[in-house]
Amino acid sequence: MQKIIRIGTRDSQLALWQANKVLKELKELGYESVLVPIKSTGDLVLDKPLYELGITGVFTKNLDIAMLNGDIDIAVHSLKDVPTSLPEGIVQAAVLKRGNYNDILVLKGTEEFFGEPKGIIATGSLRRKAMWLNRYPTHKVEDLRGNVNTRLEKLEASETWNGAVFAAAGLERLGIRPEETVDLPWMIPAPAQGAVMIAALENDTYSIDACEQLNHYETKVCVGVEREFLRLLEGGCTAPIGALAYVDARTEEVTFKAVLLNKDGSKKIRVAKNAKLGSHKFLAKDCADYLINRGGKQLMLEDEAIFTPLKTVYSTKKLSELQKESISHTIGVKDSDFIKIRFNRIPPKVMKKEIENVILTSQNGVEAILNSFTKDEMNFKNIFCVGRRTKKLIENRIGKVAYVAKNAEKLAAYLSKESEIKGVTYFCSDLRLDVLPTLLQAKGIVVNEVEAYKTMLSPEKIDDDVAGVLFYSPSGIESYLIKNTTDKVAFCIGETTAVTARKHFDKVVVANMPSVDSVLELVNTYFSK
Repeated sequence: MQKIIRIGTRDSQLALWQANKVLKELKELGYESVLVPIKSTGDLVLDKPLYELGITGVFTKNLDIAMLNGDIDIAVHSLKDVPTSLPEGIVQAAVLKRGNYNDILVLKGTEEFFGEPKGIIATGSLRRKAMWLNRYPTHKVEDLRGNVNTRLEKLEASETWNGAVFAAAGLERLGIRPEETVDLPWMIPAPAQGAVMIAALENDTYSIDACEQLNHYETKVCVGVEREFLRLLEGGCTAPIGALAYVDARTEEVTFKAVLLNKDGSKKIRVAKNAKLGSHKFLAKDCADYLINRGGKQLMLEDEAIFTPLKTVYSTKKLSELQKESISHTIGVKDSDFIKIRFNRIPPKVMKKEIENVILTSQNGVEAILNSFTKDEMNFKNIFCVGRRTKKLIENRIGKVAYVAKNAEKLAAYLSKESEIKGVTYFCSDLRLDVLPTLLQAKGIVVNEVEAYKTMLSPEKIDDDVAGVLFYSPSGIESYLIKNTTDKVAFCIGETTAVTARKHFDKVVVANMPSVDSVLELVNTYFSK
């Protein structure tokens, strides 16, 4: 039976138009598919400019989670909303032929305000704001958020705005073209503006093979140059960057132009270069280097230097630089490991005979086994685990996982239903929770616990002005309480951690998914209210 491809999409009118286009084109190729609408953080938080949300992939992250969770097979995005680095396990499967990449101004009145010193226009884009103020420095730019129809309604209702800036492609795709509009050819678009991208899981060859047939080569080349330029500048939605590449059919050259501004538009650096199609590999780097050598980095740092975070949070686990960058720039972040792990030397006799049913509930448990034994020394028949990341580590380093559950309680429920399972070997910490062994033993399943590692508390005294603390385990909370107070917001990775937090904290919020990235997104959303 042919697989039905589940297409994940935001539920805005424009996003649904794009997803339906993909559905139609797949159908023409003989593939069956269905739409699965999913809300994004960018759709839910409408009272903040995008650059104040500061979330990398504000319109794409929820779709990424849904795909990694197995709820959808592919995701359809406006490519300009997609971070330049995709999450591990997700790849770009196709880019559709690009639409109109220009910006246009929808007028509220006449064009006379262009020559007046007190004009007011609206946009939620930092790039559009900076470019407008660079051209019209005495004008004022006010924030405008929401989907296309919402923004048009807000423009119509405003008594002060002279106009609002929109992407031409969005209006055209919805069949909306207000009578009074002005093209803005001088406004260099956002990288990949007007392009639609399809993402898929890297191991889903069926979906990738289907989507690759929708790929438009010329568009892929051009948006690839634009996004590589953006990546090299290390600018996201918090830097005013415009970039546009197109292929000149007469000369078969890729023409590229870009601009970097500071946030008030008072400073600008431009670049324009050409390269033969097929020899354009270093075009983005050459242009990025040009801007950097002319003060581009300093320009971006100047904007960051004048900013003071409104809130500060503390992570009880060290975060990667990429994870820190995903937190809104309005939020300061500090971190340290409140829990430290020491692997035990597991006795060789444990592995002398085949272990029929093995349970691993954390990556630490996996690493502890690997610290004592090689893959060839392990003789496991069935491996059961908790968490997608743990599963991936096991299958990369040890062997196939028979079943993965979201939490220990769900794993215990599954094992209890398997009548042939009479006993399990549980590789755990000295501070493991009672949930799993208690539930299994209540069902008559014998649990042989092997203490594979020790969990050591390593608390730090945090500053009084910290507004929230990020917790990833009950042990992390136990460590925190040794030196700190509970007059903070507790951001918890899952319900098990939240149960412990509620015993001590008045304000406890829980991430939608049991992952560090989901906790960071929770922080962004909480403090954007």
